[in-house]
Amino acid sequence: MRGTSAGIAAFGALMALAPQAQADIDEIHVGVMAHNVCVADCKNANKEDGPNIEFQVSFDSPNFLSWAGSPQPYIVASLNTAGDTSFGGVGLEWRWNFAEGWAVEPSVGYIIHNGATENPYPGGSPENVAFAEHHLLLGSEDLFRTSIGLTRDFAGPWEGQLFFEHMSHGQIIGSGHNQGIDQIGIRIGYQLGGG
Repeated sequence: MRGTSAGIAAFGALMALAPQAQADIDEIHVGVMAHNVCVADCKNANKEDGPNIEFQVSFDSPNFLSWAGSPQPYIVASLNTAGDTSFGGVGLEWRWNFAEGWAVEPSVGYIIHNGATENPYPGGSPENVAFAEHHLLLGSEDLFRTSIGLTRDFAGPWEGQLFFEHMSHGQIIGSGHNQGIDQIGIRIGYQLGGG
């Protein structure tokens, strides 16, 4: 519970800073993400279902972040259509153009989710086994979110992205189970080009 309280306080502080940090909206992304896909460790990839519908708003980079390569603050919400793990959070995203019309966009962030943290049933019981077969055990309500997008600019304000994201506590903001979630999908972006 202490981690959740700290996370809520951090989320509130970031949201309070946003309007003071030239928080004009720069981009809006909407996407469809395959939920809990197999990337490196596939033993938990058969748990939970999807897809997730994801919505992200990115803001102009405030001047005080110029020392870090001018990342854009963002807020994100991801809703699982099967009623499994959904989440919301905040973070920072960079954009590195590497060819005309192409960019790579890595990000780091913090999320709060509504999925399972631990198995509520006694170890070895039939209920414990059944629960573990269908639920990711994320170990903490607070998780890190790292992501990377391959972005293609289209004519006008539109862009498309192939997008990957990973959520886990990394044994840093939580302990115990850390099965994590990987999602991959496509997002469409609309660039408002705020101040």
